[in-house]
Amino acid sequence: MITLKNVVLRRGSKVILDSASVTLNPGENVGLVGRNGAGKSSLFAMLNGTLHEDGGEFYIPAQWRMAQVAQDMPETEQSATDYVIEGDVVLQAAQAEVDASEASGDGDRMAHAYMELYDAGAHDAQARAQALILGLGFKLSELDNPVNSFSGGWRMRLQLARALMCPSDLLLLDEPTNHLDLDALVWLEAWLKRYQGTMLVISHDREFLDAVTNVTVHIESAKLTRYGGNYSKFEDLRAEQMALQQGAYAKQQDKIAHLQKFIARFKAKASKAKQAQSRVKALDRMEKIAPLLAEADFTFEFKEPANLPNPMLSMQNAYFGYPAPEDAPEGTPPTVIVQNVSKSVLAGQRIGILGANGQGKSTLVKTVARALAPIQGDMTEGKGLNIGYFAQQELDVLRPADNPLEHMIRLVKEVSAAGKLGNQPTREQDLRSFLGNFNFGGDMVKQAVGSMSGGEKARLVLCMIVWQRPNLLLLDEPTNHLDLATREALSMALNEFEGTVMLVSHDRALLRAVCDEFWMVSQGGVAPFDGDLDDYQKYLLDHAKRQREEAKKSSSSAAPAAATKTVADSAPSTGATGTFDAKKSATSKKDDAQRRQQQSESTKPLRKELEKIDTRMLSLTTERDNLQASLAAITAPAEMAQTGKRLKAIENEIGTLEERWLELTEQIETATA
Repeated sequence: MITLKNVVLRRGSKVILDSASVTLNPGENVGLVGRNGAGKSSLFAMLNGTLHEDGGEFYIPAQWRMAQVAQDMPETEQSATDYVIEGDVVLQAAQAEVDASEASGDGDRMAHAYMELYDAGAHDAQARAQALILGLGFKLSELDNPVNSFSGGWRMRLQLARALMCPSDLLLLDEPTNHLDLDALVWLEAWLKRYQGTMLVISHDREFLDAVTNVTVHIESAKLTRYGGNYSKFEDLRAEQMALQQGAYAKQQDKIAHLQKFIARFKAKASKAKQAQSRVKALDRMEKIAPLLAEADFTFEFKEPANLPNPMLSMQNAYFGYPAPEDAPEGTPPTVIVQNVSKSVLAGQRIGILGANGQGKSTLVKTVARALAPIQGDMTEGKGLNIGYFAQQELDVLRPADNPLEHMIRLVKEVSAAGKLGNQPTREQDLRSFLGNFNFGGDMVKQAVGSMSGGEKARLVLCMIVWQRPNLLLLDEPTNHLDLATREALSMALNEFEGTVMLVSHDRALLRAVCDEFWMVSQGGVAPFDGDLDDYQKYLLDHAKRQREEAKKSSSSAAPAAATKTVADSAPSTGATGTFDAKKSATSKKDDAQRRQQQSESTKPLRKELEKIDTRMLSLTTERDNLQASLAAITAPAEMAQTGKRLKAIENEIGTLEERWLELTEQIETATA
């Protein structure tokens, strides 16, 4: 086991751990959580021997083999498969012994060396490595590509594959999901659930932590506190602890009041409508996150948009992709990734964009954001459309030498020059105050962005987006550099946003909390995805399994099926057994019948009104769907505006009917309870 007893750990003058104690048992999967800067990565450095304790006792079994993801960017012409195979240090040592024994000419030594090589898994090493590579999102055609041919994010995936390839008793994973799409993330969860050793994970993805951990260690105030259970269980236990602390409790109550106001606002509209169901699920856990929000770095909100055009955007037979490179021969056609898209984006929609890696999610968002021009077809924007765009590479386009205030001043000039300035604050003092709302106060206003952390840069980008008061938010992986508390603050802000949201994210908690509907980008097209995220995860796991099976068939040295098979998801079956008292008296039966008759009579008017509402809602929903479908073919601005007005009226009436539907349902349930 791993033991820390009264450990003191310093980095420079900062005390990371002060008389901290904790015990981790063999085979436990541990989530390490705490605010940014609390010392999570420093604790990892002590575990791997990079840092040494300054006091106390620290013990880790000397015989334990350790694996972790290297943080350096690999530079090699090796193929992806060979590079990952090298991560198996046991196999490499066995191969080295074979080479040495052959050079010595010692027959006995060679016999033992070849036996060790077989035991190390040389016979299926290629299949194991390729299963890892494919699971992390690479294509079959890329298995033999040189490592240097991949971008930085993909090379970091290969580093992760090397760590998983290495046999280990202790696996250290520091933000393993940062460079992964949702498809690779789902596969990684399934792999880690089968890991047999002790695992420590640092992550800001709550669903990932819930899926792969069974113990949580919290770093706070230079102390380590162990909690049995995954991250959600930690939140519950933490809430109970904070409720006992009066100082923190008062602050927590303000947060809970804010959340309850939010719940009351939307829960009244939670009827059978599909759009409301995902929101209700998110609200069910809102009070649980209050302790986390109580210690969050900040909370924020999107200002009410100046206007809400409806539809926001209409696409008709649109083709999305990239133009031919400037140095390409004349006549080179553009690269089409998504084609023949005819869809409308309406005011108030909350769309999650799903799709396997490389299918065109970011291309779709970039085109809507005007960063790319459509290759073909029509895109009609509503009058007054104001887009707030958070790109995956947004942090890279910040100017490292400039400070936050200079970024805001430049943004004011750009918006003014474009004639899109509303009633946003523009004076320098106003901009300083606005930055202060995002925790850029004091000296940080003048700090060069290049010296800031990824989370601080992401916070600055959010600040710049909020200042512009957009009515359409396009968010492409906005949580990559955000900690758990800031992610929850973003989730709350998006749920209160009055405009339209289009979201690409591998953070399933954020997708569940924010999105009412999903679009699937797949096989060169865009179509509605009728299932929920659980259905999508099953789809991704099946897709990954098919890829690995194809790799096995195409490889001449394919491993036995057991080497790459996937543990199938199995939903626990539940059953209910009912009992019936055959000797129930006739009098009791008669009383029950009379009671049911009275209940039926008292609720008859309510049920009748409920039936009328259901009929009316069905009619309105059908009309709304027909209008939405027709929008893609409308090109006349006047007709489009008229259709948008009718859609708005339908949505308002549906909202009123939903509220009445809920009231009637509650009255009927009360009467029949």
